[in-house]
Amino acid sequence: MASAPPLPVSESLEGLYAAHHGWLLQWLRRRMSADEAAADLAQDAFVRLLQKPQLPALEQPRAYLTRIANGLVINLWQRRSLERAWLEVLASLPEAAVPDEEQRQIALEALLQIDRMLDTLPARAREAFLLSQLDGLTYAAIAQRFGVVERTIKRDIVLAMAACLAVMD
Repeated sequence: MASAPPLPVSESLEGLYAAHHGWLLQWLRRRMSADEAAADLAQDAFVRLLQKPQLPALEQPRAYLTRIANGLVINLWQRRSLERAWLEVLASLPEAAVPDEEQRQIALEALLQIDRMLDTLPARAREAFLLSQLDGLTYAAIAQRFGVVERTIKRDIVLAMAACLAVMD
């Protein structure tokens, strides 16, 4: 039996929301301590669906919603972790060096963009880039750590640098 063709978002999202929003909200609340964050993420999951030109025919809509919501939860945790690290850095600065609120938000947004970009890289390229940029290791030392030739590490770091430049555009 052939599956039904996808429905336009406007025709199917309302029904999907009515049937599954409450369930998704409870699912998120069990995974998170803050009801407000769970409610925001439940809404964000449906906003993601709203942004699609068409919804796929869903045989298991809760599994689909769970996958979207799980990604949103992971993104939220990563953002909070990065924000905590940024606040720790700010707290360690002398008061005269602390940027104003606008500059802090701009820097945090840049950090979040870099973090998202790093998540798109292959694991070795990401790790090599971080070892080079944050730990100051040479390409030779990084290559030795991974058991590859230095030229491979150079390619990995070029890949990461290109991704950084793409984020800057």
